[in-house]
Amino acid sequence: MPQRLEGLLPARRMLEFDAGLDAMVVAEEAPRLAREIHLFLRELAGLDLGGRLLTRLVSSFNDRLTTRVVELTARRHRLPAVPWCWLAFGSEGREEQTFVSDQDNGLVFGAADEREAEALRQIFLPFAQDANQRLAECGFSLCPGNIMAGNPAWCLSLDEWREQFIDWVRRPDSQALLNATIFFDLRPLHGDFGLAEELVTLLLSQTVESPAFLHRMAANALQAEPPLNFRGEIVSTGEGVVRTVNLKKFGSRIFVDAARIFALAAGTRAVDTSVRLREAGPAAGLQPAEIEAMEKAFAQLLRMRLAHQVSEGAATEVWLEHLDDMERGILKESMHQAKRLQQRLKLNYSL
Repeated sequence: MPQRLEGLLPARRMLEFDAGLDAMVVAEEAPRLAREIHLFLRELAGLDLGGRLLTRLVSSFNDRLTTRVVELTARRHRLPAVPWCWLAFGSEGREEQTFVSDQDNGLVFGAADEREAEALRQIFLPFAQDANQRLAECGFSLCPGNIMAGNPAWCLSLDEWREQFIDWVRRPDSQALLNATIFFDLRPLHGDFGLAEELVTLLLSQTVESPAFLHRMAANALQAEPPLNFRGEIVSTGEGVVRTVNLKKFGSRIFVDAARIFALAAGTRAVDTSVRLREAGPAAGLQPAEIEAMEKAFAQLLRMRLAHQVSEGAATEVWLEHLDDMERGILKESMHQAKRLQQRLKLNYSL
């Protein structure tokens, strides 16, 4: 264990932050604690920890903070006596958050029919919008695409969510495919988890029986290729003379997209990319050694993204000139694993 880590044991600090969150009585107290948590996590990123562990730690702290903010905000509103659940999507749903993650959330509630759903939505929306704003004050930026529970489009009854998911699978146009990459990484955070479980069950029952949808998803995933030339060397993905590589779009996203498709095809309930690869990879034709290598490559890309965010801020582009020989070697091997993963997609879906 690195010596510096002894004073920053994640488990010990998690307990301290948990105690602080439990002691909160109003959501207005959350931003101060959020700043402390953020500083602690950035310190952890400077230690010799794996990328997967770091993103899990970031996500775990963010989960706890988000849950508490939603809980305290709910107490300020007169919510109806019906089951409801706050949902996380995207990287938050996969527990793969980095230091630059905006909000991707929604709300599901029980309703007997369309009329009741509309009436309940008007009651839940002020609460959801309040929660979105309070989370923004804690450092979770408002989603530029408005994929948040405070948007009426994503504050839906269980039946409305069902209809939305079925429509996206049956009519996979470009917008449906984009939505699938966000909303199909679904995880409940607060409330009645049974509602979310029903949604996941429905989703998987649709995708395992929809090869055309999966084929379109695979074709869409292949649009972002690893930045390797015909000699297998890393090439720039930046414009002009700037030699950079986008670690998200042309790196970690490739693993995320492929693992999602494998999971949806196999009916795997996991949303974590590494777990999806382990559980659904064999059915997709991947051997254990291949899966292990791909998991390690994905973890390395996450680690590089976090380290880059600490040193450079929000940008996802890393300058090749700023990498030493070892980092370049790791990046090159990670990109080769991404290419092998895409080759498996091409083979499976005849692309």
